[in-house]
Amino acid sequence: MKVSNNSHVHFMAQAAMIAAIYVVITLMFAPFSYGEVQVRLSEALTILPVFTPAAVPGLFIGCLISNILGGCIVPDIIFGSLATLLGAVFTYTLKNRSKYLAPVPPVIANMLIVPFVLRYGYQVPLPIPFMMLTVGIGEIISCGLLGMILYTTLNKYKTAIFRTAL
Repeated sequence: MKVSNNSHVHFMAQAAMIAAIYVVITLMFAPFSYGEVQVRLSEALTILPVFTPAAVPGLFIGCLISNILGGCIVPDIIFGSLATLLGAVFTYTLKNRSKYLAPVPPVIANMLIVPFVLRYGYQVPLPIPFMMLTVGIGEIISCGLLGMILYTTLNKYKTAIFRTAL
């Protein structure tokens, strides 16, 4: 009798848990998670692709659901979620490099995409370079500061937490 391979189930379970955690943190801290000056604490999770490829779809789906439940407009739902996806994909590609590079892709992706959504989607009258700065500062706090704290904590236990048959 052949034992079934549970690696796909494990991958989907990890992705679903990451998505759920992203949504809960985003909605719990909703006053800080949306707007032209935002510190989306859930973006600290964008460090997770360093540990597991399941974080890539998990972060994308979590951001997508958060944007829908947060009442965002369609361009924000699409492009904001794509910014998180791009950040996650490029963080995953940097997983074997310096840990200090891991937060850079989500910071850059959100700095380049979100201000245009704010300007042209929400008609925020602030200059795009200023919004790049404010979004960038929020992302540096979330991804850079909180993400690196999360990285340091998870790195101690990574084999127990992220062990997978992939």
